Amino acid sequence: MTSSQQHVAAVLVVEDEPLLRMSAVDLVEEAGFKALEAGNADQALAILRSGEPICSLFTDVDMPGSMDGLMLANLVQSQWPEIQIIVASGHRRVTDEELPAGAHYFSKPYDAERIVRAIEAGSLKHSTSAGRSN
Repeated sequence: MTSSQQHVAAVLVVEDEPLLRMSAVDLVEEAGFKALEAGNADQALAILRSGEPICSLFTDVDMPGSMDGLMLANLVQSQWPEIQIIVASGHRRVTDEELPAGAHYFSKPYDAERIVRAIEAGSLKHSTSAGRSN
């Protein structure tokens, strides 16, 4: 297959709606990345804390649990700054002020190619920062 399918780092997809999560996972995997799934922020944090190398967080905004996707995105930015953050919502418009610095916002339905480009940018950012830490 293509060289993009050899990525080591994964994309963490956080979406509470199972069909939307499956669709997002398919998008990530078809782009050649490993996909990790979480149905809410609490599950996502458990995956992040496991030490799995993650290049991008792709999260919905509105979901049940202890925090929404914006709170999760801001927490990830503060604790794992090397992770690219992609936020999507079909129910509300997110302002730049609500997003962590450098995060990407997409309204649903989103353009799959733009999501893939953002993930690829996150992969490059992750591999560059990982190379500096070695």
